[in-house]
Amino acid sequence: MVVKAAMVAEAENFGFQEWIESEMNPLPKPGSGAGDLSPAPKKENAVDEIDKHFMATAIEMAENGRGLVEPNPMVGCVLVRDGEIVGKGWHQRFGGPHAEVEALRSLESIELAKGSTAYVSLEPCCHHGKTPPCAKALVDAGVSRVVVAMADPFPQVSGGGIQYLQAAGVETTVGVLREEAENLNLPYLKLVQTGRPWVIAKWAMTLDGRIATRTGQSQWITDQQARDEVHRLRARVDGIAVGMGTVIADDPMLTARGNHLSQERTRVLERFVFCRHRLPSLGSKLVLSAREAPVTLLAGAAVDAVHLDELRNAGVKVVALESPDAAAMVIEGLDLMGQNRMTNLMLEGGAELLASFFEAEQVDECHVYLGAKLFGGQAAKGPVGGAGIDQITDAVPYRLVSMDALGNDLRAVYRRDICKE
Repeated sequence: MVVKAAMVAEAENFGFQEWIESEMNPLPKPGSGAGDLSPAPKKENAVDEIDKHFMATAIEMAENGRGLVEPNPMVGCVLVRDGEIVGKGWHQRFGGPHAEVEALRSLESIELAKGSTAYVSLEPCCHHGKTPPCAKALVDAGVSRVVVAMADPFPQVSGGGIQYLQAAGVETTVGVLREEAENLNLPYLKLVQTGRPWVIAKWAMTLDGRIATRTGQSQWITDQQARDEVHRLRARVDGIAVGMGTVIADDPMLTARGNHLSQERTRVLERFVFCRHRLPSLGSKLVLSAREAPVTLLAGAAVDAVHLDELRNAGVKVVALESPDAAAMVIEGLDLMGQNRMTNLMLEGGAELLASFFEAEQVDECHVYLGAKLFGGQAAKGPVGGAGIDQITDAVPYRLVSMDALGNDLRAVYRRDICKE
């Protein structure tokens, strides 16, 4: 796996938000000009509405860290004095300063923090790592009230930050826009609570639900705009997984590409191949590019051991899985990824791999791209293979999160909230 062992050690000692990369350059301070001021709603006896207003701003700012801070959570912080925002910040990059510190740094004068209210989308940390605890930073700055959207379930925090603030005489309010804050950090919550990454299944299909023609042709079901969005999704996840059927049929690269991508937001993806019986050829694009971008084979017991040695010599990492069953291989593979602090895994097919993940009940989110084409034919495949279910009542329910038009195509995002209490 790609994540450094030192980072894992840091996680054990200091917690997710305290992992600091030793050679990271200082980050610029977020802007704090007059144009950033956002007055609160002017309502009498509307403390809750005011808190929601400013917390919504903190959550919106936290979103800026998506794809940059993982495995840390996305966090935003807003400092309010006399009904106006005087400082704000967000956790900008893994290993960088936390949102509370960024917000304090954005102040025109640190004196503005005295008597202010801090709105934070996640409980401030309370433990010492490479940097002092954020709860202490708020206390030292003279913040008189802290409003928190949700407690941090990470064991080294888990209410400790709130207790620290209360012990220092700081008024605290917890639970403002909690659901919105939880939805923002569902991948982080799943990793902390289950030890496994958040799984995003992506597929493109025609109006009649086919992912390929009856002869197996699949490029392209959607137009360029939709395909660009897929690369944006790739650019913010930690890894992409496929099955051997996709490797043989499409010979994919599984990298994030395109001029539309911001270099800052393009992560180094680890590419995973679940190999129950077959293995990639030495001439496949994945193997040929293994020394430039990491490739890991999650190999079942039935694969050819001699071929595995050849793949290792070509720069491919091989992880032998003990489980012979497809769904059990999924669980074992996800556990290994979680141990290496992977937060988001994207599934790119094929149908049998998706079936294995659905059978294991490990698909948390579906990104479905609907192309404006009809293929027809009983031999043309659908997106999910396997044996399927017998009764409609056996289907795992998902809820629609968003739907948008991408030129002549559609994208629908569905989510299964398995982490919420």
